[in-house]
Amino acid sequence: MRVGFAGLGTMGGPMAGHLENAGHAPAVWNRTAAKAAGFKNPVDSPEELARHSEVIFLCLGNDHDVREVTERLLSAAEPGVLIVDHSTISPEGARAMHTLCQEKGCAFLDAPITGGSMGAQAGTLTIFCGGDRADYDRAEPLMAAYAKRSRLVGGPGAGQTMKAVNQIAVGGALLGLAESFAFAEAAGLDLAEVREMIGGGAAGSWAIEHYGPKIIHGDMTPGFSIDHQRKDFAICRAAAEALGLPLPATELADALLAPLQEEGRGQEATAAIIDSYRRSRQP
Repeated sequence: MRVGFAGLGTMGGPMAGHLENAGHAPAVWNRTAAKAAGFKNPVDSPEELARHSEVIFLCLGNDHDVREVTERLLSAAEPGVLIVDHSTISPEGARAMHTLCQEKGCAFLDAPITGGSMGAQAGTLTIFCGGDRADYDRAEPLMAAYAKRSRLVGGPGAGQTMKAVNQIAVGGALLGLAESFAFAEAAGLDLAEVREMIGGGAAGSWAIEHYGPKIIHGDMTPGFSIDHQRKDFAICRAAAEALGLPLPATELADALLAPLQEEGRGQEATAAIIDSYRRSRQP
């Protein structure tokens, strides 16, 4: 199968690398051409990528990026091409892309990912897919190169809806990590010991396991950045508003990350949220 990949950033680059290592030799394209230079089959444009590919994976930034690149792909694609979008966009945006591809005789699978840069590098991502069963069955053997688990969770847009569910839960876990560590720090406890003692019990979480060390060592290199987290929270809040559902924990996590982003720290890890707690501590 001829495979293409567009978007070689923190997540997409390792994912395309896993496809290449698995023997699929994808044609690759990135706006910043230097990121494609280390791959075997770089191309110069989305249109050229479409001419080389039967299945095309996207890992881009937002709704606008996905629409722009999809339209360019469809302008050159043969009927029957499948576009698999690993970006995190709105459920409405995903449904619009399904319709657009269908009108051009092609197919679309919304397939957002979770697992962070560590999961992308290790090939252990989880993928939530929305679309038709036949399209999922076509993509699944390829996605297995970089995912430990993928599942078709519903029709068009369902993958992005499930990703919103995931990000709501991530926000709650992030608050639990930061609030508990800020309390422990203010009380004079050793944070490394706190992580060790509570991490194996009912208080344990992925956030404590993976982001706890970042707080302990002051390492805010992103596994997942504040910029991306706030973008995803905006999607969650808009979707919840359409359902008439309040998201107080998500709104609090977003509000605590906002000043850090405004200070120019948007590319830091979301674990930096603890600094908002530290600043609010009463003297």
